[in-house]
Amino acid sequence: MKSARRSPRCIRCRAPAVVHVRQHHAHFCGACFPEFFERQLERAIRKENMFGREDEVLVAVSGGKDSLALWEALARLGYRTTGLHLELGIGEYSVASREKTEAFARARGLRLLTVRLADEEAAVPDLARATRRPPCAACGLAKRHFFDAVALEHGFRVLATGHNLDDEAARLLGNVLRWQVHYLAKQAPVLEATPERFVRKVKPLYRTSEYETAAYAFLRRIDYIVDECPNARGATQLLYKDALNRIEAAAPGSKLSFVQEFHKVARPLFERLAEADAASGTCAVCGLPSWGETCAFCALRARARRREGETLPTVDAPGRA
Repeated sequence: MKSARRSPRCIRCRAPAVVHVRQHHAHFCGACFPEFFERQLERAIRKENMFGREDEVLVAVSGGKDSLALWEALARLGYRTTGLHLELGIGEYSVASREKTEAFARARGLRLLTVRLADEEAAVPDLARATRRPPCAACGLAKRHFFDAVALEHGFRVLATGHNLDDEAARLLGNVLRWQVHYLAKQAPVLEATPERFVRKVKPLYRTSEYETAAYAFLRRIDYIVDECPNARGATQLLYKDALNRIEAAAPGSKLSFVQEFHKVARPLFERLAEADAASGTCAVCGLPSWGETCAFCALRARARRREGETLPTVDAPGRA
């Protein structure tokens, strides 16, 4: 006679489990998992020396589960944080993202800075259409520019993003498939402020899976935007994530091992290339560090303006809301 299969129990308190973290071979109940999540986050911050209690951290928040889960956990752990939301100008999706972010900050009494890219002549659809670049490429360039510009304007030394383990593994796979040496050199949980006027960028969730951030957001009752960005449909990044999910299903822990071993074994080799490729100049338009006379973002916006029959100004300081 076969015995009845026992329901999984929390490894900490033995209560019925609701979360299964396969990469750690561990089950958790609804009360213990958020504490585990926050402890893992704290461990990653300390291990990589990302920032300390004395630092005020600028947290990039899109309104999605990962960035809001990160902000929630950092605030609960007692870190000093300010949110930064870029309203990208992608129709109703951007409006809903801003509303979710503002409601989150308001409910918790957290400080939030918002930049409307349309006010900066940098709405993602306009940049992509005018320059005929893929929307995701224009979006990434605009985000990187305003992350540095806002941090510099408000005196932040550290910016944290909600990139999780799935994001990092998919990005790594894409860079390896094409042997993108320049990008591999910069793929790290901590991107130092090189040159010094760039803000230090950190990814505290780089060892945490997308499943874990979703479970944490649900258990902490975080109201986030569920819809994917409409520009992400058909993105190559999703193809890489799907392939990695299949591998992970057959061999739990593969994503974590892939990313961790890269940082441990291969990253030091690529870091030498990064040192030799640091920006040494200053953009003549925005004043941020640049590899050429004009930085990539200002060059992109200049192309968009020329297509509209306008000329490029000599000075440009982005305003804030």
